[in-house]
Amino acid sequence: MALHMRKGLETEERDDVYASLPLKRPAEKYRFPEREQEADPVYQLVRDELMIDGNARLNLATFCSTFEERQVHRLMDESISKNMIDKDEYPQTAEIEMRCVHMLADLWHAPESRTAIGCSTTGSSEAAMLGGLAMKWRWRARRCKKDSGPEKPNIVTGPVQICWHKFARYWDVEIREIPMAPGRYVSSPEEVLKRCDENTIGVVQTLGTTFTLDFEPVEQVAAALDRLQKEKGWDIPLHVDGASGGFLAPFLHKELLWDFRIPRVKSINASGHKFGLAPLGAGWILWRELADLPEDLIFRVNYLGGDMPTFALNFSRPGGQIIAQYYHFLRLGREGYTKVQQACADTAGFLAEGLRKMKLFDIISDGSKGVPGVCWKLRKDADVPFDLYDLAERLRYRGWLVPAYSLPPACESEVIQRVLVRHGVTPDLMEILLKDMASAVEELRKAPCSAGKTAAKASCFHH
Repeated sequence: MALHMRKGLETEERDDVYASLPLKRPAEKYRFPEREQEADPVYQLVRDELMIDGNARLNLATFCSTFEERQVHRLMDESISKNMIDKDEYPQTAEIEMRCVHMLADLWHAPESRTAIGCSTTGSSEAAMLGGLAMKWRWRARRCKKDSGPEKPNIVTGPVQICWHKFARYWDVEIREIPMAPGRYVSSPEEVLKRCDENTIGVVQTLGTTFTLDFEPVEQVAAALDRLQKEKGWDIPLHVDGASGGFLAPFLHKELLWDFRIPRVKSINASGHKFGLAPLGAGWILWRELADLPEDLIFRVNYLGGDMPTFALNFSRPGGQIIAQYYHFLRLGREGYTKVQQACADTAGFLAEGLRKMKLFDIISDGSKGVPGVCWKLRKDADVPFDLYDLAERLRYRGWLVPAYSLPPACESEVIQRVLVRHGVTPDLMEILLKDMASAVEELRKAPCSAGKTAAKASCFHH
């Protein structure tokens, strides 16, 4: 139909976008729209609403990537319709996934990187659950051989991210989480051994805890479990939750023993979209060798055109993030990743030094031994009429998201604040943050405001 024959359409196309029909009224929220509308005004409407969101680059709470090179944006655009699960239709995407698995196996010192077993996931939470399931299935097989009764399995962890609590609840496993203690924010070999028994399916060690950014003592815990096996015969595997540290330790802490060089480490998960630098939606799980992944957890499907094994929890999912991950591996290599991660660690040190000069804070972590970032708490002798929740709320006025939160039970009286230093967080930005913090402190000294405490406690902590 000719344009001039459609009543009103020609006029609408000539209208200024904000004078067009879609933007003359609020967007539909509760009813499915009846009629189609022009693409550009609807795009503008949705885009304008998204301006209300915070600026991701100023979100210093998140571990996730907030900066991508333009080539990554192009690859993501070109891969938007690729389904990661459809390995017959997109065989090269499947090949790229396996190349990433082999590269990570090499990075994490698997016995044989060419035959390593693993897969991509939507993130480290899904990957962690797959690692937990494999441990439970291996424990069940051991118990069946002993013809034992229906004992309940348990898993021993240090202070962990909530995904492990989800795993324990969803798959009926008792979680024995080691509580923090004043001055000790991670697990210890002694505390791990106290909680192990013949029904322990595995021990989880976190390489970069959510609360204080510390690496847990994987090598020491593994040695303690070796001794336990000699004494009681319990062969308890180790899983390393390397959500952040899996992409940091190989480049920043090369001397640290935490990966498959330790025989007791049977599986490792990591977030590609954190310090792996990939866009959101990329995770990885690898097992030391094929025998560590029970065959019962592998499903084979052929209705997409080929016989394909799958052991992820999700089925259809986008392939662009995996392609972007491969781009980063090729683009940066060990040299480039080391430069990027070292720049983050150096920037964390710059921020920590600036905070020390303010003489108000005790630094818990300065990014030199764990995840690049800084954690701090108010000094006991800091004579100020505000707390860290107030400071976090005041910094939001300038767009900064700097979470303040209390630690878990046994240390819940300690309130700390945290900044993650990711790729794209520069010393220049941290200098601006320090100036804004100094201004906020002076404003709070003059006019203390605790009205925002409730909101801050509810909203400031993010993983």
